[in-house]
Amino acid sequence: MDVELKYGKGSRLIKIPSKAKVTMLNPATLPALGNISGSLDSALSSPVERPALVDYLSEKRPKTISIAISDESRPVPVKAIIPSLLKHLYKALPGLKPSDVTIVIGGGLHPPPDKAGIERIIPSSLTQGCRVTAHDAISSKVSDFGVTTRGTPVRINRELATGDCKISIGLIDPHQFVGFTGGAKGVVIGCAAAETIEHNHKLMYEDNAQVGRLEGNPVREDLNEAGDRVGIDYAINVVLNGDKKAVELFCGEPKAVLKKGAAVCASLYGVGIKKKFDMVIASCGGFPKDICLYQAQKGLNLASHAVREGGKILLLAASSQGVGDDVYLDYVSRFATPREVLDDFAESGFKMGAHKAYLFGRTLASYDVAVASELDADVLRTCQLKAVAPDSTIEKWVRDFEGRPRVAVVPNANTTYFYQEGLEIKGQK
Repeated sequence: MDVELKYGKGSRLIKIPSKAKVTMLNPATLPALGNISGSLDSALSSPVERPALVDYLSEKRPKTISIAISDESRPVPVKAIIPSLLKHLYKALPGLKPSDVTIVIGGGLHPPPDKAGIERIIPSSLTQGCRVTAHDAISSKVSDFGVTTRGTPVRINRELATGDCKISIGLIDPHQFVGFTGGAKGVVIGCAAAETIEHNHKLMYEDNAQVGRLEGNPVREDLNEAGDRVGIDYAINVVLNGDKKAVELFCGEPKAVLKKGAAVCASLYGVGIKKKFDMVIASCGGFPKDICLYQAQKGLNLASHAVREGGKILLLAASSQGVGDDVYLDYVSRFATPREVLDDFAESGFKMGAHKAYLFGRTLASYDVAVASELDADVLRTCQLKAVAPDSTIEKWVRDFEGRPRVAVVPNANTTYFYQEGLEIKGQK
């Protein structure tokens, strides 16, 4: 059986021997929105738990607007959203000038984009003279909004935080321990200081910090509380299908937008399985989901939920921008085995960047993992991963298996998650 899977900005044809019993674990399908600008117009006129944007702004009368958007590791259609949003803002506030609007590119602890990167994310021809800046979690000036009940210091990019009206544009996706992205996350993580991100992500150890869960998820609830402290006026969130096309767009109060979007997202990407598989062949979903190894870990984690203990996972992750995080690379290079990583991380405590080695390690300690990517084999070896040629590896795995192996193919591993058939999908609670 031949399967074509997304890989970087292209695809790779994967050959699976006929001996294997193959199951495709595809997300559900929903039709793409025909016109994002038109969908945004409708959503801003009938938002979730907020007045229509024009009415909201007419009453609030803000003098400045700040807008958080994602970096290029998230396929949010900001190039379609921003021009339409600006038209709404200028119509509602006739005295508002482009210099009164600040757009902050939030990538959390990702390295901030350079000038060329900013232009790729949001071309200056679309921003109509607005100020555009990239957040740096290490060096950007921040405003302090106190501490959440779980102890997270809420420190947010000052240029975003001081806007009289704050708008967050983002993506609702399944997330391995946040439950789902979206809502306040584009501000509270995307535009936050390093200590905010680190403390929030420490909560990933707790029960219910798992993919597909909103209610009772400590990481998600901490994010929501921090967002309330910051006072995000509007969230504009999209849900994308497996081809990265928007299928839903919601606007309004961040938690309400998140709840509606997560239900749609769960119906798309929550896939029921009766029994775990012997082998999984997983593509992160192509660019930008596999932009770097750091991002590709999410696909490995979710794919592992479909394979039995000790089973095999082949991950396709082009990683055109390399490993993606120097802290992670420096940390993982100190150890010879995943078990050493897990033991040291448990002893020394949580540290952002290093936590990615821990997340990799949890999977590597339980499964036989191979990676097909553009990364040098020595770099992957340093990260405790083995570089392979996909076809010969699959051929050997299937040939050496006693009996007929059950092989699952996951074309969108960074977003697809799995639950036992007959149980309620968590995100729909």
